[in-house]
Amino acid sequence: MCQLLGMNCNTPTDVVFSFTGFAERGGRTDHHGDGWGIAFFEGHGLRHFVDHQSACESPVAELIRRYPIKSRNVISHIRKATQGVVALENCHPFVRELWGRYWVFAHNGDLKDFHPRLHAAFRPVGSTDSERAFCWIMQELAKSHAGVPTVEELSITLRELAQRIARHGTFNFLLSNGQALWAHASTLLHYVERRHPFTQAQLADEDLSVDFSSLTTPDDRVAVVVTTPLTTNEAWTAFAPGELKVFVDGALSAY
Repeated sequence: MCQLLGMNCNTPTDVVFSFTGFAERGGRTDHHGDGWGIAFFEGHGLRHFVDHQSACESPVAELIRRYPIKSRNVISHIRKATQGVVALENCHPFVRELWGRYWVFAHNGDLKDFHPRLHAAFRPVGSTDSERAFCWIMQELAKSHAGVPTVEELSITLRELAQRIARHGTFNFLLSNGQALWAHASTLLHYVERRHPFTQAQLADEDLSVDFSSLTTPDDRVAVVVTTPLTTNEAWTAFAPGELKVFVDGALSAY
């Protein structure tokens, strides 16, 4: 299976520390060597990087490790191919436009016999079950709401759509439109909320630690969602199977 990483913050924050450990799972500390990608929201814009090379060897991944791009919403993915060949068009995260905003999606799992009818507005470019699922979600969101919905309204619709897709197999995913981060777990997903008083964190996949108290203000809030915990000394919380959570401004939302 693939690996997911998401970050949601109340102020633009770089993901260098978390990504450094995460990228090691792309062929070094784990066997997910079939490509990777990352997307950063910046206002209404988006920086989107994908590579079919393994994350531990990719020069593009090395750039991300060293370049502190700051964002309030980040989604990254390391691929272990189950459907679709190893190719650039099959690398997550995938990007589409809806209601004048970018949407970013990444999936960990395997969907069997999922071939929904898709209209002209949303069609897959590659050959993965993941991109088909994303296109169907975008299509159904557009059909379900006449105008731009609130985060709460989107969360209600996404819970229903996620349940329908999850009948076809494992459906762990991250989704963002730059306003919030939605995370759904069929099997394996964890999150941690970092807030004042900040402490030191130690990566599980790399001999690297950071003292967040020296890099943050008392008002900062950061939520990180990942397939398996990235650090060894933080209190990560596991998702329940079938659970969809939404993070807004660096904190778990009640929606």
